[in-house]
Amino acid sequence: MRRHVRRSTFTALLLAAAATASLTGCQSGPSDTGGTDGTGATAPAGSAASGKPDGSASASRPASGGAEAAAAPSASASASEGPFAGLSATEISDRALEATTGARSLRMTGDVPDEESGGMIRIDLALDREGECAGTMSMDGQGEAELIKTGDTVYLKYDEQFLRAQSEGEPQADTEALVSLLADRWTKMSATGPDAKDMTSFCDLDTMLDGADGSGEDDGSDGDGDTQVTRGRATTVDGAPAFTLLETDGQDRSTLYIAAEGKPYLLRFDHASGSAGDSGTLLFSDYDEPVPTDAPTGDVLDLDAMNQRTA
Repeated sequence: MRRHVRRSTFTALLLAAAATASLTGCQSGPSDTGGTDGTGATAPAGSAASGKPDGSASASRPASGGAEAAAAPSASASASEGPFAGLSATEISDRALEATTGARSLRMTGDVPDEESGGMIRIDLALDREGECAGTMSMDGQGEAELIKTGDTVYLKYDEQFLRAQSEGEPQADTEALVSLLADRWTKMSATGPDAKDMTSFCDLDTMLDGADGSGEDDGSDGDGDTQVTRGRATTVDGAPAFTLLETDGQDRSTLYIAAEGKPYLLRFDHASGSAGDSGTLLFSDYDEPVPTDAPTGDVLDLDAMNQRTA
């Protein structure tokens, strides 16, 4: 079960890394042709740029496939109007990259495909540069797992539905024993132990943003892999004014939603790929907010101690 949980979460984190890496791709993209710019006005700078606490997308859902098909150029719109007036797509992405990679913490929420199972993962995770994280994960709506990593300790709790779904195919007796032991009960283990090391690696914001440092950016040459980026349009993400950048790289289509008020953080990332199992949507919010990592109290099962007794 734990191996499957780790792989599933890694799928979501890889998509998150791809989102920030796309900002770097926008910087090196050869196409800065003027896109559209909707009619939404820019509010005074300095406003908060985080989404609603639940991370849900309330407006401007893109068309099928995750890429913003509705953002076609408008004859009446130009790059001299609306948010980021006068800036090219590359200049907007420069600002968004600097703001996003400079964040001390953030929260990401979204539904992404799991390559291993073919299902969908819902992830809601807050993380920071100190390696602290807290959040939940579910698979195809089949239960939920909670995670808190604080200091050198990882806390995990699974509900019964999640445990049964992840134990499918295992002997019934083993499944019942697992449910009896773990369902709705907090467990803890060392963050440096072999069972937790892989899981905790994605709690580090530095690791997640590593792909956005420019080390993997395109060389700008023509041919496959040549990223094309254009300005999109003014829109909103959970009521917060935003502006889109449209990125094309071969069969891959991505839409990046950049905050149009306050710091130009990345607020949302939609990705549609020609490769199976590599499409999804993630929302980013709660920038520079404390990660809620209070350790659970009460009945907490120490898995490290239990493993030592049964070794």
